Formats: sequence, structure tokens, C-alpha cells
Amino acid sequence: MAENGQHVNGTPSSNPAIVDGTSVLQPSPQPHAISADEIALYDRQIRLWGVKAQEKLRSANILLIGMKALANEIAKNLVLAGIGSLTILDDQLVTEDDLGSQFFISELHVGLNRAAAAISQVRTLNPRVALHADTDNILLKPPDFYAMFDMIIATDLDLAPLKIINSACRFVNKPFYAAGSHGFYGFIFADLISHDYVIERERSNVPTQLKAETVTRTVVASNTKTENGKQVEMVTKRELYSPINLANTSPLRPEQISSWRRKLQVPPLLTCLRALWEFQSLAGRSIPTGSREDLEIFTTLATEKHKELQLPAETLRSEFLRSFLQNVGSEIAPVTAFLGGQLAQDVINVLGQREQPIQNFLLFDSDDSKGPVYALHPIFPPLDGPIL
Repeated sequence: MAENGQHVNGTPSSNPAIVDGTSVLQPSPQPHAISADEIALYDRQIRLWGVKAQEKLRSANILLIGMKALANEIAKNLVLAGIGSLTILDDQLVTEDDLGSQFFISELHVGLNRAAAAISQVRTLNPRVALHADTDNILLKPPDFYAMFDMIIATDLDLAPLKIINSACRFVNKPFYAAGSHGFYGFIFADLISHDYVIERERSNVPTQLKAETVTRTVVASNTKTENGKQVEMVTKRELYSPINLANTSPLRPEQISSWRRKLQVPPLLTCLRALWEFQSLAGRSIPTGSREDLEIFTTLATEKHKELQLPAETLRSEFLRSFLQNVGSEIAPVTAFLGGQLAQDVINVLGQREQPIQNFLLFDSDDSKGPVYALHPIFPPLDGPIL
């Protein structure tokens, strides 16, 4: 069992780590070039995103903060995809409540550290991935702690620690994801700071212009290659991001509230998440109780946030408020599976610099099985003209 603050590793060496009485071996350092065995192992995904993207993935060092149901899904997907190493950080202990929604632990782990308890089972998914457990409180980590990672993912935390972690990631120029699940509801937030990615498409007769497409996205380069006798254009785009403290107070884009019909399409989940985070700041508690006082405070905050977003009052129904409050803090496997899969896929695309990443808030309401994405940024004028 790991003591508080101890790292539990998983690499083959003469002194294997002991996790809950079990010897856990780490893989040998991976060679620079991807091996034939790895090509065979990851054949299906290499067909999807190519050898170069897989090589970037296998060298990635990722930090996953929190190890509840949502983090279980993220860890599973990233480890199966073949990342280089995964550090799981959680200072909390396994409780009986965790057993109903997490699949890396059992009754034997109750009372043990969540991160250390999960390591041995995560290892069975892909022995090639180096695993580490960190049992420290994340808020005790200095900003330079994050510099060793290629990607930081924080799960199921209140807004205050998310702001601190996001700021530290920006200080060392590292991409950051936050995600949380509340029963039937959940969200994913991305702050990639500045991210370039490549879109491949059939070459058009109309030249691609190097210019701003939106207030956050710009076309910065265009190249052509021949593939199977066809001309393929490789367009490099750059997305700019905002930290979570700014995104949380930013308005919806003008086109999203330009008509009554579009306003009606914005889910009240965005309002309720903002109200929940404001409640946490004011009350000093993660979850509102069922008291009349807490219900009145939350309802008032939600009404204010809804007005700030310029959304119609009729879309914030008492039934939804009640449902959201009943779900806060709970975990439902199908929801965490969806969110974990979406986040892991976005991380894989970002590491491989493929496809449009999440920009920047994904909201999921299982009642309608939709996950719309909203770009929430401070208002600033659009960029015009060519990129120099």
C-alpha cells in the first residue's frame, strides 16, 4: 500500500513496485521507432490515424487527476490506445460508494488510496504503458510539477481547484482538460492554449486562403500531396483557447443567441453548471443540500446565470432544476462511459494533431442524448485579412 505522497510505479526492473501486496512490473523504455509488434497490436487504430500519430501517442506522458468513474473510463481508453505513460493522482480513499460505479477496484480496496488501488487492474489492459500512482493532494503541487507532462486531465473537481490547475498548466504551457459527471449530466472543458492541427481533404480548384475563420480559429498553412493518384490538400489550422475562469464568465457567441429559435436550443445545463460553481464559491460546499435555504440560493443563482446568458426564462424549468440537483455528485456508468470516450478521443486527436478539437465546452444531457459544444470566450474583435 502506498503511503501518502508516495509514487507507485509500474516498470520492469529488479525492484518491482508493490501495490496492495501485488508486484507490479513496468515496461522497458520504448524504442524511438514503433516496432513491428506494436504495429500488429495497434493495427486497427493505425489504420485510422496513421503510424506518425501512433508514435506521438506512444511517447505521450499524461497526468490524470482524480480516479472516480469518469477517470476510470478515460484511463481505460488512453491505456488501450497505447500512450507512453499515465500518472494517476488522487489523495482520496476508496469508499463503498465507489464500488457501484468503478471497475478497477473491489471490496478489498475499501480504505486504500484510489490511485494506488487502481494501478494493478489498469496495468492488465496494456502492459506496454508505464503507470504511476501519486497519492498527494493536487493543490500541494507547484506549477513546475505539470511541466513533465504532455497533457493534464482533471476530473470531478470543484471550480476553485480547476482554476488553480488550469493556471499552473498555462504557466508551463501545457494543454489542460477538465471534466465532470453529475448523474445524467456532464461536461468536458478544453484549454489547449494554442493548438495546431491538420485537416486533409481533396484539393479544390479554389485556393485556400490563409485567414481567420472564426474569432478563435485561423488557417495558417496549406500544402498538397499526391495519394493514390489524387491531389490531397493538407490544411493547418490554429485554435486559440481561454482558461476556465474566463470561459465560465464569457457570453455565448452572437450567432448562438441571434434568434429566438437558437436561444431555445441552448441547454439549461450550461446555466446550472455555472450556478453550481457559484454556489460552491459562496457556500464553501461542493453539493447543495436538500435544505430550503440551499434550494433558494441555487434557484436564485441559476436564474441570474440564465439572464446573463440572455436565454429565455421558459427554458429554465423547475423540473430541470430539480433533476439537476438530484443528480449532482452521483455517477451513472453510461454517462461516464460517453464522457470518458469523448475526452479520450479528443486527447488522441490533439496528440496526433488531427481533426478539430473540442472548442471549448461540451455539455452532455442523457435525456436527449446530445453533446453540443459551445465556444465560450471573452468578447474580442474578429481577425481580418491574410496571416503574415
